[in-house]
Amino acid sequence: MAGQFLYEKLDVAKEVGMNVDFPEIIKSGLSKRISLREYQIDAFTNFALYFDNDGLRKNKQVHTLFHMATGSGKTVIMAGLILYLYTNGYRKFLFFVNQTNVLEKTIDNFINPLSNKYLFNDVVEYLGKKVKIKRVENFSGNVLDDDIEILFTTTQKLHMDLFEAKENSLTYDDFENNKVVFISDESHHINSLTKKPTKDEEEAAKSWEYSVTNALSRNRDSIMLEFTATCDLKDANVLQKYRDKIIFNYPLISFRESGYTKDFQNFATDTDLWTRTLMALVMSEYRRFLFADLKLNIKPVVMLKSQKIDESKSFYDEFFKKVKELTSYEIQNLELVGIEKLAEAINYFKEKDDTLELLEQSIKTAFTEDTSIIMNGSSDNNKENQLLVNSLEDLDNPIRLIFAVDMLNEGWDVLNLFDIVRLYDTRQSKSGGKIGSYTIKEAQLIGRGARYCPFVVDDEELKFKRKFDGDISNPNRILETMYFHSKNDSRYISELKNALIETGLQAPDPIILEYRLKDEFKESDFYNKSYVFSNKRLPKGRDEVHSLEPSMRTKTYYYTALSGKGNIINLIGDDTPNTSSIKTNLKSIKFKDIDYNILLGAIERFEELRFDILKEKYPSLKSMREFLISDEFLGNSNVEITYSQDEVNGKILFSAVKHALVKVASHVMAIKPEYVGSKEFEPKQLKVILKDKKISLGSIEGNGGKGNSQNNCSNEEYRLDLTNESWYVFNDNYGTSEEKLFVKYFKTNIEPKLKEKNLEYYVVRNERIPELAIYSFEAGERFEPDFLLFVRKQKNEGSLTYQ
Repeated sequence: MAGQFLYEKLDVAKEVGMNVDFPEIIKSGLSKRISLREYQIDAFTNFALYFDNDGLRKNKQVHTLFHMATGSGKTVIMAGLILYLYTNGYRKFLFFVNQTNVLEKTIDNFINPLSNKYLFNDVVEYLGKKVKIKRVENFSGNVLDDDIEILFTTTQKLHMDLFEAKENSLTYDDFENNKVVFISDESHHINSLTKKPTKDEEEAAKSWEYSVTNALSRNRDSIMLEFTATCDLKDANVLQKYRDKIIFNYPLISFRESGYTKDFQNFATDTDLWTRTLMALVMSEYRRFLFADLKLNIKPVVMLKSQKIDESKSFYDEFFKKVKELTSYEIQNLELVGIEKLAEAINYFKEKDDTLELLEQSIKTAFTEDTSIIMNGSSDNNKENQLLVNSLEDLDNPIRLIFAVDMLNEGWDVLNLFDIVRLYDTRQSKSGGKIGSYTIKEAQLIGRGARYCPFVVDDEELKFKRKFDGDISNPNRILETMYFHSKNDSRYISELKNALIETGLQAPDPIILEYRLKDEFKESDFYNKSYVFSNKRLPKGRDEVHSLEPSMRTKTYYYTALSGKGNIINLIGDDTPNTSSIKTNLKSIKFKDIDYNILLGAIERFEELRFDILKEKYPSLKSMREFLISDEFLGNSNVEITYSQDEVNGKILFSAVKHALVKVASHVMAIKPEYVGSKEFEPKQLKVILKDKKISLGSIEGNGGKGNSQNNCSNEEYRLDLTNESWYVFNDNYGTSEEKLFVKYFKTNIEPKLKEKNLEYYVVRNERIPELAIYSFEAGERFEPDFLLFVRKQKNEGSLTYQ
């Protein structure tokens, strides 16, 4: 057991029956917008099992590492663990990270309830008490304080505060007197000491890692939770330190294989830099139009990556000159490049307009100075630019194009980056086939952009996962594929591929399997003239909903108006500020008693509260006036205003109503549509639905499992040569071992009975064919049968077919 990682020991413990209930506080305390993924549930369960079990902990101080891929939701795990440890008596949490820009974004997610990425529920309750989540600059000494206190800092600031004690900053005493949960994000940065053990004790004492470890050891009940995507386990010292601390291991390779990342392809061409860029713009617009065809407003982003700041600035100027001069003839010439996907994109636009002027104008309108941003160096890395690149998915964010050198690495979350253009052709030559550090950086950048951009085609449950691994020739596959545009240089591409394999983003050899319909089946009367039947998922009407939900009809919203007053205070002597002259008043007023123009002006600021959206959620609603002032909707909701002015004027009322409508908008948007399955089944031509198709698999399961051919399976239990079985319409079966056993069962037990009755029959393997899904009548839940059986009487006995 000594050589095992902690997570492996926990797997063994679960296998022998040691289990733990999933903590209820995590379900109730996290934001309702968060749907926990299966691996996140495993991460929480691992921690709870370890924390609750002295036998596993062996009385050691709790110090764990969550090794999780970029984009897999580490902050969700942090928020859930804060809630769980709160129920175990912890109140003080120290969050530290390496970079200040990462910290700002994280604070918003933990502390700002108005942020669309806020991690906690609007109300967190434990044992009947409301729990507040507060940002603090120093831990309070009040033992009766029952709120969650989070102190945010950077590794460097924490180190400096502890190294040189100053007033009102953290000291080692704070850690002696309090049990504190240390949360270290991107924790590979604090391993400076582990990686380089030095004889010079003085230098060691100055390292960040020394400061953090020293603070943690001051109180045996303190806890360290570390999170990183890149724990360097190749370093023997790091491996030694973390073997008994990695409580959950979910590297990029696992993340990719479970379908939560984009697919990745290299778009390699022998062209100049502008032509390479133009191809990326065409592919980006193609994606935008395909999203629009699915009635989705998703804006694909392109990154133009240079090696040097001067080169980036120079290309910035050249780019807009070239876009202004762009002609449809130039776009037409891209077909000569000979890339099938590029030709597919151009043909898509030709079908709309054979002159390609639509595409030309579309590119000129989409990619302008106003929709571009430069992130070359620290001077461009201002707060406004940081907010823009960290909110690229937001509908009101105009950016389509990022010019960058090296600014976008750690802590950058982006879902809708689909094209990265390498604006240089240099290659690092390393001896002995070693991968160059710059190529590794490129692979890491691709990893940041490989996060999946969520969208729904026909199944809500697949929103956050790749949908077309089972049909890689589907045109919409491009909506979950990222392209890295580079020179067609075989040595560079090989090096990049190896770097991607090393980071886990690319499988060593992607496995593509093909299901081909047998020629005799394609020529059959059955294939050419039969129909397949399926039903539809329909929205369940909310016609019976005639009012706002009861909890929202009489809610009170609290608002404090700024006084606008000030004071000059003498800092010498015993003068205490005279605040008695600022009086506070309270006024409570119902929505229906507020001037209607004020209400209307405030609600017009909210895109989520447009009348068409409200009408969708509340079909009986007749007007915006009814929503704002009737008793059935917001009329009896109160706004309670604390103010110091002589009276509550229109401006204060307007701000108070806006403040209240933030919560109303959040409630309305959280109302999920409900569905039913139609009881009518519609016919579709079998020859239109059923075609040859290619599927992509991350790996092949040994001993006859998924991905193995049933025709040539080495395991005799599953082997059956389907090439001569006319009833099986495809050339082979690459399904699971259970599916192979079913096909053998059909051959031995069912086929003889159908033969006996002189029937015509066919078995169809359903490899994620959307039209073959059916929906439950009651809740519209999607169900995909693994196989379909079609049976009909011989042709001369009529045309009734059973499906």
